[in-house]
Amino acid sequence: MGDIKSVDDFNKRIKRVIISEEEIETAIKKVGKQISDSYDGHPILLVSILNGAFVFMADLCRAITVPCEIGFMCAKSYYNGTVSSGVVKITMDLQQDISKYHVIIVEDIIDTGRTLNDVVKLLKTRNPLSLKIVTLLDKPSRREVDLKADISLFTIPNHFVIGYGLDCGEYYRNLPYIAEYIED
Repeated sequence: MGDIKSVDDFNKRIKRVIISEEEIETAIKKVGKQISDSYDGHPILLVSILNGAFVFMADLCRAITVPCEIGFMCAKSYYNGTVSSGVVKITMDLQQDISKYHVIIVEDIIDTGRTLNDVVKLLKTRNPLSLKIVTLLDKPSRREVDLKADISLFTIPNHFVIGYGLDCGEYYRNLPYIAEYIED
């Protein structure tokens, strides 16, 4: 990706909006109710996979009406490009003992599944009461491991997407919608 030097440089990479801000908001409210109904009275720990899932986590957390705690992990495989490096690295781990929680991993997108698969394996060794995956976006055509989310808000085709926390070279996370990115 070339350096972005102006708003025009920023905007010319946005091909088209594929999921609107309103569609995201509606889907999150529905999933928040579903989670609230399923876990009423049970200790929930929402685990956001940084950096991309922080926007989704914030909105999902506010849509959940039962008490919940939050935690953060950082797992990377993209490193400033549009193609996965193939190497998953946990760069920040949870601080909580998860053995007394129903853990819900909150992910922005499941693409190849390698990153999330490694996170799931790690968290299962810590004996949570249960472990579920909620993803904003699912791209099953790219899956390289046997991994499925328990809840997927949107299934998308094989496009490189930006916005609503998803980036390209750390740009575009601030967009309130999901857009297709125009690659070089």
